[in-house]
Amino acid sequence: MPIRDIALALFVILVWGFNFVAMKWSVAEISPFMLTALRYIGCVLPAIFFIPRPAVSWRLLIIYGTTVGVLQFSFLFSAMEMGMPAGLASLVMQLQVFITTGLAILLLGDRPNKLQIGGALLALAGLAAIGADYIGSAVMIPLIMTLIASTFWSISNIISKRAGKVDMLGFVVWAALIPPIPMLVLAMIFNGPQDFVAVTQLSPLALGSVLFIAYGSTLMGYGGWAILFGRHPASTVAPFSLLVPIVGFAAAYIFLGETFSRAEFIGSAMIFVGLVINVFGPRLLNKRRAVTIS
Repeated sequence: MPIRDIALALFVILVWGFNFVAMKWSVAEISPFMLTALRYIGCVLPAIFFIPRPAVSWRLLIIYGTTVGVLQFSFLFSAMEMGMPAGLASLVMQLQVFITTGLAILLLGDRPNKLQIGGALLALAGLAAIGADYIGSAVMIPLIMTLIASTFWSISNIISKRAGKVDMLGFVVWAALIPPIPMLVLAMIFNGPQDFVAVTQLSPLALGSVLFIAYGSTLMGYGGWAILFGRHPASTVAPFSLLVPIVGFAAAYIFLGETFSRAEFIGSAMIFVGLVINVFGPRLLNKRRAVTIS
């Protein structure tokens, strides 16, 4: 991978890692439903006038938009509003790797190897260690909600696989038409007109955070990721995503002053090692088999 593409990958990781801090700043002033609506309105405008609709059915776009937008971010932003630490959220969301693998086994007939299964079990043990530390605390429910959000992200991954080889940036932009209306309706139902008034009274920090989430995380992040996947094999690009929780934890520490308990540190380390095994395990296994055969 040339230096320019490594730089692009690191830029995307920085954007996605800092995104969790931006979420915290945003939900401090507007509701999770309104934030989700604004995220996708920003994703649609003005991109939809320049990016052609991908060759997929409206049904698939609606299902994907509902899963990734209405459901995933409703749970994630609500969890952040309720006290989910930004750094921990950036890590728990990466559990979608294992959930996606499980869904692929059930729905697509994929077969994981022993290292992938071991990595998944280690990550689950790490999650259990973190969960045990939060039993009875106010963060337990946000932790569960973040895990649910990760599950909906995994489901959206399976749906995008069903879309086949299409322009994923176009797929994301056109699917972004789906979440705003239901999110605005939910904002009105649960929070009333004051939620809409709050948008006009956002502080510069919150407004910048909303714009960052809409244009930085979604368009620039997914756009850069799509470019990388178009130039290089998935096995070369995907491991960079392991850096997202590291950036997320560092950003949460620097900008939000978040600290971590021993259980969080140990559990997070177990999840991270499990992710590394899951990503690099198949490659190491193939190399070992190749050496054995030769």
